Amino acid sequence: MNDVPLPVVIGLGELLWDCFGESRRPGGAPANVAYHAGQLGARGVICSRVGSDHLGDELIRYLHDRGLETDFVQRDPQHPTGTVTVDASQPHDPRYVIHENVAWDYLEPREDLLALAAQAEAVCYGTLAQRSPATRDTIATVLTHGADALKVYDVNLRPPWFNPQLTQASLGRCDVVKLNAEEVRQVAEMLSFPSSEPHDFAHTLFDRYDLRLVCVTRASDGVLAIAPDEHVDLPGKSIRVADTVGAGDSFTAALIHGLLNDWPLQRTVRFANEVGALVASRSGAMPALRAEFAFLALER
Repeated sequence: MNDVPLPVVIGLGELLWDCFGESRRPGGAPANVAYHAGQLGARGVICSRVGSDHLGDELIRYLHDRGLETDFVQRDPQHPTGTVTVDASQPHDPRYVIHENVAWDYLEPREDLLALAAQAEAVCYGTLAQRSPATRDTIATVLTHGADALKVYDVNLRPPWFNPQLTQASLGRCDVVKLNAEEVRQVAEMLSFPSSEPHDFAHTLFDRYDLRLVCVTRASDGVLAIAPDEHVDLPGKSIRVADTVGAGDSFTAALIHGLLNDWPLQRTVRFANEVGALVASRSGAMPALRAEFAFLALER
């Protein structure tokens, strides 16, 4: 009997090093989503670009050592591997300096990437990677080729790399929007919505775009998930936070997992909430938690 192929979940965009003082850890929101999707049982594929430098070599080696395929991580001979300087002195509110003109700003729409997109069951993308015209155009092309995939827009606003036109275009390409409470306020103001109250905000989105779900994460206050005819409002979980880098991305991966498995919305959101809290209790964006995730899925 042939094995059933794993669902392909693409994390499309930035792959980089999060630098904490003298140490560094792999990161980038789409890369984190793909990593955690893999831990949840999918074929999580990072589609990004790193430099032909020692930091790029280290990232490729790190991903390979953790069982992630690297065939869709392009190498750039001209631009360096991306880095972000992270100030995590306040664990609940990390600050980022995201360096510019790096390899992931130049992602190319190669034939292998477009063929993968056509096979994908889900594609997650954000705003930040679209700061450059090259990667912005590649993301749009990939989403067109992944016509049948669940498209998840993790808004992930990082000033100064967003504007109304980019946000509107990104919303117009997705099925699911995930953002935090502050981003609700920012998007509502940027797009001149009549209200930033989450329920009103979500239904304005439903009126303007062909969306399936809006998820608002609220840190310690939990999560609100709103569908056109249903909503789930869950409180936060009491945990000891190590750092929140990557926690929201693991939430997104778990949300995708539940949606692809046709779980009820309540079950899906509760699972994603618990996965995100678990990752926040560990250091770094990519902790090894495959067994713990499997246990949480069984509990649901």
